[in-house]
Amino acid sequence: MGTMNISLPDSLKAFVDEQVSQRGYGTSSEYVRELIRKEQERQQLRALLLAGAASEPAAPATPEYFDGLRERVRPARKPAGPE
Repeated sequence: MGTMNISLPDSLKAFVDEQVSQRGYGTSSEYVRELIRKEQERQQLRALLLAGAASEPAAPATPEYFDGLRERVRPARKPAGPE
């Protein structure tokens, strides 16, 4: 694992320390890693949303569409056998 040292103004360091103690993080590094992971997820979601917005319109999602979807994902029911 790589190491990174950062400098923070006292007010930001106090905020990080407070978050660590109040939110159950073991260290400030854990807190910062979590913030970075969340930012990565946010950027990935934003990219997906932008790609979806730029894509061609699809067929409307009707009740029949959702019925078909449910049928495809439902596990096949096995016929009841003798007990």
